[in-house]
Amino acid sequence: MKLHFYKYQGTGNDFIMIDNRNLSFPKTNISLINKLCDRRFGIGADGLILLEPSNKQDFKMVYFNADGNEGSMCGNGGRCLVAFAKQLGIITYKTTFDAVDGLHYATIENNIVSLKMIDVTEIEIAKEYTFLNTGSPHHISFCNNISTINVKEVGSKIRYGAPYFEEGTNVNFVEQLTNNSFKVRTYERGVEDETLACGTGVTAVAIAANKTNITNSNTIKIEVLGGNLEVSFEKKNTSYTNVFLKGPAQFVFEGNITI
Repeated sequence: MKLHFYKYQGTGNDFIMIDNRNLSFPKTNISLINKLCDRRFGIGADGLILLEPSNKQDFKMVYFNADGNEGSMCGNGGRCLVAFAKQLGIITYKTTFDAVDGLHYATIENNIVSLKMIDVTEIEIAKEYTFLNTGSPHHISFCNNISTINVKEVGSKIRYGAPYFEEGTNVNFVEQLTNNSFKVRTYERGVEDETLACGTGVTAVAIAANKTNITNSNTIKIEVLGGNLEVSFEKKNTSYTNVFLKGPAQFVFEGNITI
């Protein structure tokens, strides 16, 4: 069977995109998805995303981690899927789509996608870290000079350790640059390595920085290894609403692979 695929990237977070509106993709085949995402034996990607039909919205997003398992929400993946939907002619400049964590509204202009993320109300603040869920769980550590951190080694220990254990978490190391700008490096579960960017991660970082009074800004610029992202939100009492993740989403190539 030949599979037609598209490749997209958002600040270096790269994804295999499949138009699965006919629901023919074998999405229970974990080993196949894992192989397609393999950078040596497959196409290579941080994850695989299916664009599927939705009863009430423009489309549905189904996201798989590089290990082949269906994952939680992926912010940069969602932004790339919006660009993909535009390439397919499903949308023009705005959309609402279904994802694992609910509905997402987004706009696209000149390859810049602004994606509305879920509201955040529960934030755990500990002495050494902050933890919250922005569609995916994120452990956040504010540090100095993050360029010297072995993200894979340290992130892996936190990801599998207490209190996360089997379910695990994504791990973000954050360095403040100015009042409203930060540098972030992320260890992603499911990829089990550092990635060049993580959309739900930088969203979590921005909210955590505001919640812990590291910044008083509600528009925060984030520098990741693969480029630059922006997070904005409204703070209402203890809740963060109208949370938007904004940045580039770019088509890389398309092709066919025999599976």
